[in-house]
Amino acid sequence: MQSSLSAPRATLRDGLRLGWDPIDAIHEELLVLVDALLAAPDEALPAAFVRVHEHSREHFAAEERWMEETDFPARGCHADEHAAVLASMKLIAGKVAAGDLEAGRRLGRALADWFPGHAHYLDSALAHWICSKRLGGKPVVLRRTLRRRPTPAPDPER
Repeated sequence: MQSSLSAPRATLRDGLRLGWDPIDAIHEELLVLVDALLAAPDEALPAAFVRVHEHSREHFAAEERWMEETDFPARGCHADEHAAVLASMKLIAGKVAAGDLEAGRRLGRALADWFPGHAHYLDSALAHWICSKRLGGKPVVLRRTLRRRPTPAPDPER
């Protein structure tokens, strides 16, 4: 049975795009996998968790390679945060393998909650740095502005 924690999150929104395609692409993959983990029925959850864990290792290794290649000044702090997330995932992987599916769902929700802050603060600085080093400028991100129509005030005569 799925818990209330399993409501899927939206995939990469404009607000999380950072302007360097390789980072945006791996972020989209992570969010799709986290969505799948959160929506997974019990029988599919262990495999969904493994996919998120494997992707996270590859994702963080790619970012750490880019940091090393471009001599990113904050790479130690950034890599430390990756290491902490992977340590948590390794611990929870054992619990999921032992049948504690709720631990996997809780970790999925924690990732979904953690990721926007990580992307906005650490990954955005990395994307900016990479674009500056490799392209000589700042990243460009085009965002859609979706505005809601105002609700008309009730007609007091009706």
